[in-house]
Amino acid sequence: MKMRCFYILVLLLLSLQMRAQENLPFGERREIVSPEIHANNTVTFRLMAPNANNVTVTGDFLTQGKQNMTKDADGVWSCTTDPLPSELYTYSFVVDGLAMNDPNNVYYRRDVASTLNIFLIGNGQADLYKVNDVPHGTVTKRWYASPGNKMNRRITIYTPPGYENSSSSYPVLYLLHGMGGDEEAWMTLGRASQILDNLIATGKAEPMIMVMPNGNVAQEAAPGESSQGFYKPQFQLPHTMDGTYEKTFREIIDFVDAGYRTIPDKTGRAIAGLSMGGFHTLHISRYYPDTFDYMGLFSAAIMPNEKVQSPVYQNIEATLSGQKNNGYKLYWIAIGKDDFLYQANVDYRSKLDSIHFEYVYRESEGGHTWRNWRIYLTEFLPMLFK
Repeated sequence: MKMRCFYILVLLLLSLQMRAQENLPFGERREIVSPEIHANNTVTFRLMAPNANNVTVTGDFLTQGKQNMTKDADGVWSCTTDPLPSELYTYSFVVDGLAMNDPNNVYYRRDVASTLNIFLIGNGQADLYKVNDVPHGTVTKRWYASPGNKMNRRITIYTPPGYENSSSSYPVLYLLHGMGGDEEAWMTLGRASQILDNLIATGKAEPMIMVMPNGNVAQEAAPGESSQGFYKPQFQLPHTMDGTYEKTFREIIDFVDAGYRTIPDKTGRAIAGLSMGGFHTLHISRYYPDTFDYMGLFSAAIMPNEKVQSPVYQNIEATLSGQKNNGYKLYWIAIGKDDFLYQANVDYRSKLDSIHFEYVYRESEGGHTWRNWRIYLTEFLPMLFK
């Protein structure tokens, strides 16, 4: 009797499995590969949309904003790009005016309130963004108490390969995101852990701890990762760039120094950030003038809004002079020629020149893009803690 029940159960499970497989579309639909990266670095995109009237692909690899796709007899739209340089790219489709992700590409990233598919062209710069066969660091999501913001807050921390089995102390880079980002931005869009893994493995960067905080003091954590639940992410949140983040930043340093084997003085600390994170880097490093030996401003916003009243933004020139007199090893400024913050950075460099504040300047092509910020990170990391 038991054996009969067993066979009946097996037959029932097989029947359910077959029904589940029958519901899958693969048996009736043509197998679609998208994106398909060819040996000459051209890329073909495909989308099954037999009833659509117009389909385009849009992405950061296009200079004209979009590329038209053509439909074949089976209802599959496709187009092929020109050869592309080695890089990590994002894209999406627009079908009869409606933006959508590529259903044949499971790899995507969130940027503020948008999700974009990604693909990578190797054999060049983007090899630093790949998960290569090298020793890997450990990435953790931690929570720390923030009395200044009256909440617990989430933070991303990378420890270098071998940290767990070592007794050594390590320097720390505090890496800050831009407006609309959070503690996940440098990991997902910036490929920060892959970059540091690969640079450490080749001996181009010193092993270090990398701390990626959330710069939005109104948030506990990235959207969907806090007690606020699932809500639509916003680009600008309350208390953005009003001095609160700078005033409470010491909480982050204290948390890291207490919980990790760090070098707890300025010789073992660096701070860098993009856009709003560059703004925070500028003002945190002069507000705590004897705390960091290395600063990196990537496409940085510079001056606070005139309506903002905070002690953090007072006496800027005097505090910069104090930072200069305390000494430091590197003050690195990088920006693209087409960046909307380009002139603000020109003006800021003039201010630094007027007080004989030494810095290294890096000017690149392009504008306010992750493509530039990833490159800046690959260039900045090898200069740290030498």
